[in-house]
Amino acid sequence: MPSSGTPREVLAGLGDLTRKVRAAQRGTWFPLLLLGVLTLGGILVGRFTFKIEAVACPAGEAAVGGCTLVTQGSALYWPLGLALAYAATAFFYIRRSRNRGVGSRVRPYVLTGIVLVALASATALWSLRHGVAQLGEPLDFWGLHLDPASGLTRFLERLAGNAMAVGLPLLVLARVERSRALLLLAVVYLAVELVPLSTGWAGIPFTSPWSALPTFGVPGVLLLLGALGFGLAELSGRRNAS
Repeated sequence: MPSSGTPREVLAGLGDLTRKVRAAQRGTWFPLLLLGVLTLGGILVGRFTFKIEAVACPAGEAAVGGCTLVTQGSALYWPLGLALAYAATAFFYIRRSRNRGVGSRVRPYVLTGIVLVALASATALWSLRHGVAQLGEPLDFWGLHLDPASGLTRFLERLAGNAMAVGLPLLVLARVERSRALLLLAVVYLAVELVPLSTGWAGIPFTSPWSALPTFGVPGVLLLLGALGFGLAELSGRRNAS
């Protein structure tokens, strides 16, 4: 329909309409909520799969009372949980777009998440297939024999975990939704995942069944706080629009 306003008024109205469409397309709180709950669930998984055993110390590193090997976690929890989370996010956005009559641009986020989850799962499967590195032996990381005690190895292990499967897709979602707040949250999340968090500051020894609490508790709470913030912002926007 021809517009009776000036070109400046038409452009201003178009810009306002674009912002309303983008706001209607957003549902950032939902994937953050799923990822936050999934991350906190990792604490319980670590608690119930915790195992500690005495092992022989490597040559030249004899310790009083021997050496201790601590293992915890499930090989299926994260791949299956993240795949379900991304599938639920896709369903949520598609249904939301149909109910509101606007398109959804969540596909890049979901596809990126699924691809990176598959890559992280393949990395974990590679490690399991080639056996857990014994004390003092190099770690086989996609054919690279790395020193388990080196900073580079620990960084690659953290990068191949939730930093890649959760943090990088959040960057894609921030780009898709053009949200600076989500971009900031994703950067903070990546920093938390890539910077090693020891259990010492929380007063929890590594031999405790709850030693996974600091590792998953901090990023999990961060994601839930982000979900709460975006949810309240969306609720406030609806009230203002009405």
